[in-house]
Amino acid sequence: MNPSKQGRRKIIKYLTSNSNLLGPRGNLELADVFTGIVGDYSGREHEKLWNLCLQLTQFSLIEAPVNTPKEFLVFCGARCVGALGASPSLFKRAMSRLKELAGDARWRTREGVAMAIQSMIQKQSQQTLKEIEQWVKSGNWLVMRAVVAGVAEPALLKDERIAKSAFELHKQIFCKISSTIERKSSEFKKLKQGLGYSLSVIVRAVPREGFEYMRQLAKQQDPDILWIAKENLKKSRLLKNFPQEVASINTLLK
Repeated sequence: MNPSKQGRRKIIKYLTSNSNLLGPRGNLELADVFTGIVGDYSGREHEKLWNLCLQLTQFSLIEAPVNTPKEFLVFCGARCVGALGASPSLFKRAMSRLKELAGDARWRTREGVAMAIQSMIQKQSQQTLKEIEQWVKSGNWLVMRAVVAGVAEPALLKDERIAKSAFELHKQIFCKISSTIERKSSEFKKLKQGLGYSLSVIVRAVPREGFEYMRQLAKQQDPDILWIAKENLKKSRLLKNFPQEVASINTLLK
């Protein structure tokens, strides 16, 4: 990895040339490899790599519109910020930049943030979970959407402590929803859609507490919360593994 000025130009050219955009699907395999290389070299060149990854995230929506090769740079940059953020010296800077990117208008950028959160939870779970709890308190819908997408990762939820933290974060977000009347924005709708699948991932990991909470949600009169509950009860991860629990809650929703 050569993060010199000339090296950066070569990296940017290579990533854009092989992004698979304009197309239906970006080159996720390339993004995985690039993120892995950045992580491998982080101990030796972490400041230079940080500057490179930060540069990749700074292409604006005008410079890098949705479904263009330069958008792929921002996606890769977000993921690499997460890879570098596992280093204690870069943790705070990484979390700050990821929080900014969580509100980006481009969906690939937001997915990059969610994947970056997963990477940081894997390597620094306690610190990362504590930090994203503060994100929830910010009240920003897209930032909260990044949290739910980030923690709803089955591999991470095998750790009981992480699973319980993810569950608590979801409960805090539902409290935010319950207390707001501002629900017409596209940002709120994106959070709602994210919760439409993420809750079932969490419930699968903590079924006893999770289904009890879903029963509480099913008894509410809030149409958005009821929609989220119904969507999650349709997921095969719950239907196949907990048919009786799903049927019981569905009776409350009729």
